[in-house]
Amino acid sequence: MGGHDLEGFLAGAEIEAEVRRLRPDYRALLVVVAGIVPAPADEHSEARLRRAEAAASEAMADADLLDLPHVAAWREAYRAFGAKPQRTRPSLEALLRRVEGGLPRVNRLTDLYNAVSVQHQIPLGGEDLDRYAGPPRLVRAAGDEHFETLASGEAAVEHPLPGEVVWRDDEGVTCRRWKWRQTRRTALTDDTTAALFILDALEPVSDDALMAAGEDLVTELARLGPDVRSAQRLLR
Repeated sequence: MGGHDLEGFLAGAEIEAEVRRLRPDYRALLVVVAGIVPAPADEHSEARLRRAEAAASEAMADADLLDLPHVAAWREAYRAFGAKPQRTRPSLEALLRRVEGGLPRVNRLTDLYNAVSVQHQIPLGGEDLDRYAGPPRLVRAAGDEHFETLASGEAAVEHPLPGEVVWRDDEGVTCRRWKWRQTRRTALTDDTTAALFILDALEPVSDDALMAAGEDLVTELARLGPDVRSAQRLLR
């Protein structure tokens, strides 16, 4: 991604027809950002996490987590391609389950996008753009794709199940089970200067709500350097 042609990168992104048939209501907002000044977590990212924890606690005060419309929609989507959401929870549900004990503190970029995800109740993932190979595609896996991860603390390669919904690039799977676990190959770090973020929506989430979450994220990212620039694309 030398030079960071953000619009060109987004132009190649796609949702495979088989995924669209599985969930015609699915949309993805892709946000790419370059010009980030690397830095560790700071007071602002910590404050955003605390705001997100408070907002989520309030939202769940009078409703069971599994009854939240956004959580229920993703559990239904997982079952549609054979995944068991009680064993491999969608990222939004996994984060919301950790609110009471405190959201994870990882690094500045990850903390910021987790805060936006929880506050807007929209699944959100982030990748290091310089470690990405080719455009992002959401597909149903053949089963032979590579997924680089950790197993017992050691580097390992796994393969998705045939038919599993995955995000991938030219080198392999970047996120398994739609919004479950991201590859360590493209993981965000304190040294990341350019990134891809994917925000996902199913009904009843509206386009307006999806775009509002994206704008919140872009606002946060814009403060991470004097030359930060970004581009967006809504995929249907």
